[in-house]
Amino acid sequence: MRLDRPWGSLLLLWPTLTALWIAAEGTPAVYLIVIFTLGTFVMRSAGCVINDYADRHVDRFVARTKDRPLATGAVSPRQALYLFSALVTCAGVLVLFLNQASFWLALIGLGVATLYPFMKRWTQLPQLVLGVAFSWGILMAYTATDTPFEQATFLMFGANVLWIVAYDTLYAMVDREDDLKIGIKSTAILFGRFDRLIIGTLQLAGLCLFSIVGWQLNYQFAYFIGISIAGALFIYQQFLIRNRSQEGCFAAFLNNIQVGFALFCGTLIEISLSNG
Repeated sequence: MRLDRPWGSLLLLWPTLTALWIAAEGTPAVYLIVIFTLGTFVMRSAGCVINDYADRHVDRFVARTKDRPLATGAVSPRQALYLFSALVTCAGVLVLFLNQASFWLALIGLGVATLYPFMKRWTQLPQLVLGVAFSWGILMAYTATDTPFEQATFLMFGANVLWIVAYDTLYAMVDREDDLKIGIKSTAILFGRFDRLIIGTLQLAGLCLFSIVGWQLNYQFAYFIGISIAGALFIYQQFLIRNRSQEGCFAAFLNNIQVGFALFCGTLIEISLSNG
């Protein structure tokens, strides 16, 4: 469940809470904050379990994952599926406290999240599927607050997907050599020697879309300070991966937690100032 390594949950949490604050115009109900926060951690844990189940036959051949419980035999595939079912049930209970539109969106999101681990066998763009899965909370934030979708909603969704593809490519670069040996597909392999350039392009495109969201919502100073900090962190990530070392790529991946926090804080401060 990776409860000892919550970085994936935080990467999922910050854009979800950002969307919740935007959709609720700065005053989200406390119960929604609790549900979305708990739901983020529960669904990320479920995603880790089903990912390990899907990779149970190959994880032992990858240096970073060879000690995972399913790879070592400490946990059986059946036990993993029981745990996955329990976590999904917990998430389902949380969704019952939301409206009907959010319920149906959650079902679709569950399907996308469950499909992601298996996409590494079928396509070189599994990171795109993860981007959609990790961005699903943005749409649910709008339905949960009974806020109609607008152009800014889909721009934010698209920006988040681009950002996720970029940072999950950094993550995949850590395992690229092992993945090539065992036949696992990823954008890190697809991009090849152009990986740094394409990652930078995705990050820049994501920042542009996030900026357009701010302009459409008439945001001012604080929001764009958050965008600027995110941009500076992206430049730092390019420095970290300059030699494409495993340590540098993993550090750059983790740095995206700070990117998400900067975007959330910029949005929170912007809306707070606007509401006076």
